[in-house]
Formats: sequence, C-alpha cells, structure tokens
Amino acid sequence: MSNKPKINKTEEEWRKELTPEQFYICRQKGTEAAFSGKFNVHKENGRYVCVACKTPLFNSNHKFDSGSGWPSFFQPIDEECIQEEFDESHGMRRTEVMCKACGAHLGHVFEDGPRPTGLRYCINSISLDFDPENNT
Repeated sequence: MSNKPKINKTEEEWRKELTPEQFYICRQKGTEAAFSGKFNVHKENGRYVCVACKTPLFNSNHKFDSGSGWPSFFQPIDEECIQEEFDESHGMRRTEVMCKACGAHLGHVFEDGPRPTGLRYCINSISLDFDPENNT
C-alpha cells in the first residue's frame, strides 16, 4: 500500500463518481445516522474497501459489535491503508480516520475497543464497499 500513488481528483470529479450521500460522507466529512448503515450488523466474511477508490481497509474478522450504531473494527488490514488526523469539530476531541490512498473520510478511531488493540475504528457504512471473495 505504501508504494501506491495517492489518488488526486478534483471535488467536481469526486462529485461525478460518488452518490450525493457518498460525497457528503467521504468528501465533506459527514456522518451517517447511527444504526442506519448497511454494514452495521453485517456478518458476511470478506473485506471492506474504500467506496471511493476500492483500497482494502478492514477485514470482517476484525469487525465487532460495539453497540455504537456504526460498523466497528479493532484494526485496519494494514496501518499503511489509513491516515489519521486530530479532529476538534462539533465541540469534540477525536481522531479522524481517512483512506490514505484517496483521502476519503471514513469515520473516527477511539481507545475503547476490545483486545488485542484496544481500539475501535468507528466507520460510516456509506464510506465502505464489501468484497466477499477476499478476507486477507
């Protein structure tokens, strides 16, 4: 992943490629309503990829039910596939998680997850797509 060139597109190019909901979440750092996403209770084996660029992000065997209303994972497929930034929006102090390849907003990571990492990657379903064929 680290050798993959960063995807640079204009916001207008992204607007043409993504649905309005995907554009709002991925490009404007929106958040879908809790318990509304198609992957919140999704249990199929495979991997979750970035909806914007198809970069593999999370494995289903790293997913857990956090009760938060969003798909939650205790680790990414590879630390090189995500980028983190400090986020003080909405009067909160959080760590934003983005796709490193294209910069799409995915969600946030919190330090209240299960072992072995203690992390909870709280991800918007709209920012993900699913590949049932691959779980590596």
